[in-house]
Amino acid sequence: MGAGHFDVLLPTQEQVAVLAACPDRLASSRVVTVVPEFAALAAVQDKVSAYRTLERLGLPQPPTAVLADADGIRAWDAFPAYVKLPIGTASRGVVRVGDASHARRVADDLEADAAFGHGGVVVQVAVDGPLVMIQSVFDRGRLVASHANLRVREGAGGGASSKESVDLPEVRDHLEVLGSGLGWHGALSMDAILDDGHPRYIDVNPRLVEPGNARRSGVDLVGTLVDLARGDTPPVQSPGVPGVRTHQALLALLGAAQRPRPRRAILEEVMAVVRHDGDYRGSIEELTPLRGDLRTALPSVIAVAVMLVHPPSWRFFASNATTNYALSSDGWQVLLALQGSAPG
Repeated sequence: MGAGHFDVLLPTQEQVAVLAACPDRLASSRVVTVVPEFAALAAVQDKVSAYRTLERLGLPQPPTAVLADADGIRAWDAFPAYVKLPIGTASRGVVRVGDASHARRVADDLEADAAFGHGGVVVQVAVDGPLVMIQSVFDRGRLVASHANLRVREGAGGGASSKESVDLPEVRDHLEVLGSGLGWHGALSMDAILDDGHPRYIDVNPRLVEPGNARRSGVDLVGTLVDLARGDTPPVQSPGVPGVRTHQALLALLGAAQRPRPRRAILEEVMAVVRHDGDYRGSIEELTPLRGDLRTALPSVIAVAVMLVHPPSWRFFASNATTNYALSSDGWQVLLALQGSAPG
């Protein structure tokens, strides 16, 4: 950091767990950053702990159980459901099971992988409704900025290729309960299913997740995070404008490669992007905006060219993106051991 003359270091992915584990080293090196205390992070970092934290604070979730062994999954009888490993990033470690036969196969696989050794696994009943993505920033337990958007369209890997901002006062109330209950400092994101208009929380991430829609809606999450890192006390931001649509064309193109007749689907998606048709009408690109820098089109152009030759290559683009930053279960156990902590 010192040699590079950086002004601030913001963890954008699972690096937050490592940084939170060594506050003294950060301070002695004069690293300017913002991360929660490790105890607060450990309360939501793995899915078992996150479920128990939300349960303790009275925040709504789908019907959920923590199962200690494979027999618990084999006996599960509420379908469809999601089986979730404690540690997993970008939908990794999450399996949707549709019936008892599938549940038994998943149980056998997890048992063979010794997956129950770190507090069990979470099994959660699937709830019908749209997915809402929630981002927030806290100043030592005080909510200073938040935003919510619907996943209008799903892209590769379960990501949101199209989003629309929404105003959900109930979600802000829940964020205040969670942030104050943990004394949270820094960024915090959640996913929820809107069940008859009310959120049921299914995932917690101790970082910002895709803040582009928030910025276009008038909520500057990143700027607020930088202010906190620099020691400022940011004012509470007003909610963003609802109905603002944004998209990530690259995610949509990767998703098109998974459809029947993938080459045709990819070309149709390209034409929709170019013409601003369908989900792209009135929507703004988040990742690769062409205005001011045509080079931002290169990732999508390269991906399209490769996938037109070999459609299954979408897996290469999607999997490499996650592998480069994902925290493994073994890595998380090392951090817990260094802190003398236990999950849950």
